[in-house]
Amino acid sequence: MDKLITLWEGSGLYNLELGQAVMILVGLGLLYLAIYKKFEPLLLVPIGFGGILANIPEAGLAISALDQAIEVAKPAVLQQMATALGATLDPLTGVEGWRETLKAIAHDSAAPDQLRAAKDIAVSVGYSDGMLYNFYKVAIGSGIAPLLIFMGVGAMCCAPRKILQ
Repeated sequence: MDKLITLWEGSGLYNLELGQAVMILVGLGLLYLAIYKKFEPLLLVPIGFGGILANIPEAGLAISALDQAIEVAKPAVLQQMATALGATLDPLTGVEGWRETLKAIAHDSAAPDQLRAAKDIAVSVGYSDGMLYNFYKVAIGSGIAPLLIFMGVGAMCCAPRKILQ
C-alpha cells in the first residue's frame, strides 16, 4: 500500500493545482478552436500547446536547472547551493524556509558568478534546464523568434499564389 501511495503522491494529478488545471483547460480550448473551428490556427496552436506544456505539474519544462533544484532538491544540495550563493540557512525555518530564502537570493541579490556556481551544483546533481526555458533563452532572449514569425507571415500572405497551391 505504501508503494501505491508513493506512486500517487509522485504523479502529476496529485500535484495539480487549480491554476494549472484552469490553464490546461484554456490551452485545450485554444487547440479546439484552432483545429476544429479553423479559427486562427497559426496563432492558437502554438499558444495552446505551449500553455499545456508550461502547466504540466512537476515537469519543470519552463524553469531553469537552478529553480528546479531549489524546488525539489534534498537538504544537502540546498546547503551546497546556499554556500555558493553566499547565504546562511537558518535551521529553525526548515527545508521550506530554506527554499524561500534561496529563491529570494537567486532572483534578487545574487551576483552572476554566484548564480553560475549554484547552477553548476544543480547540474552536477542531475537537474537540467527545461525545454521551454531553453526555447525562451534561445529564441525569445536573442530576439530571433519575432523576426522568423514575421518572415513566415510575410511569406504566407505575400508569396505568389501558384507556389502556395
